[in-house]
Amino acid sequence: MILTRSPDAAQKLKLDSFKKTKQNPMYFYLIILTISSTIGLEVWRTLFNNFAVEVAGLHGNHVGMIQSVREIPGFLALFAVYVILAIKEHRLSALSILILGIGLAITGLFPSYLGLLLTTLLMSFGFHYYETTNMSLTLQYFDKGTSPWVFGKQRSVAAASNIAVGLLIYVLAFFLNYTQIYLAMGSLIIAAAIWGFTQDPADKQITPQRKQMILRKKYWLFYFLTFMAGARRQIFMAFAVLLMVQKFHYSLQEVTLLFVINNIINYFLSPMIGRGIIRFSERKVLSIEYLSLIFVFVAYAITDSKLIVAILYILDHIFFNFSIAIRTYFQKVGDPRDIAPSMAVGFTINHIAAVFLPAIGGFLWIIDYRIPFFGGAAMALISLIAVQKISVHGKQFAS
Repeated sequence: MILTRSPDAAQKLKLDSFKKTKQNPMYFYLIILTISSTIGLEVWRTLFNNFAVEVAGLHGNHVGMIQSVREIPGFLALFAVYVILAIKEHRLSALSILILGIGLAITGLFPSYLGLLLTTLLMSFGFHYYETTNMSLTLQYFDKGTSPWVFGKQRSVAAASNIAVGLLIYVLAFFLNYTQIYLAMGSLIIAAAIWGFTQDPADKQITPQRKQMILRKKYWLFYFLTFMAGARRQIFMAFAVLLMVQKFHYSLQEVTLLFVINNIINYFLSPMIGRGIIRFSERKVLSIEYLSLIFVFVAYAITDSKLIVAILYILDHIFFNFSIAIRTYFQKVGDPRDIAPSMAVGFTINHIAAVFLPAIGGFLWIIDYRIPFFGGAAMALISLIAVQKISVHGKQFAS
């Protein structure tokens, strides 16, 4: 007689697996630091433009340069591999949050162009290096059957943190000035980092990581999909909101409302996306993302409806979370010893597009605002073709 698990038994097994995952000390450790990282970036983004203009007296060229400088640590993420020669990876996570907190806390004390350049660089190093170690530690400490769900939960708590931060800053703004808000929120993040230094969630049984930069031909698909994901992110960040404001005349309140709706949806949807990756495989989930993005980008270019562009904006955010599958795909095809260096290299590759795409897209926007979106649709099509190299089990087909 062949015994098979009933659907109820399989569901119970999954729930038990997720419950056991939550008991892993690294799970709670990364959740707390992820909340801290999210709060830090959100406070900086929320206050930066107003602080730069109203207090520091900066102009568009200054703000543009500071935003470019903010991306530099993303390119340098691969050097995290060498930092973990001297410090354990989970300690580097806490140190990164500490640097982020310090950079945020002192921002209000330096209301000048040079001051904002330096504090932004400091904050950004902390944020980007934490993101790199977080990806690496999640893939190391959680198996292929649970890591997508863990990434989804991290996205979920990040969305909830964004909503809380927005409400908190709204209230604090009635009582505190910019400098005091920066100091208060930065101090909160510093406290979380100090807590992180008191914890030891490491497991000595985890596979040791290679502490050198690694580029392997067999990981070409991971590198390519990571680059394309970064390019898609830049088109969205640079031109989606610009389209909404310039063509459809969205007000600040309307953009803010969309932001809140996005975070509410992502809070509930992100864990479901993680479960979807586990159930349906990376290839199917990424295929859905890229196929959908073709239509989303084309719709951005041709729609004349203010309501439709808002729906596209929300869909764009939802599909962005599908990119979790690129990381979990690597977990299935990569050498376990290559996770840390490969996540660092991947994070750098993901930021390459940030150098040239906004500038090129801005030039094309002047010619015709639709061109960047048609370009995004073309990139989504290329990604859709490339992702078929993944088998339904996450393996890579021979090329």
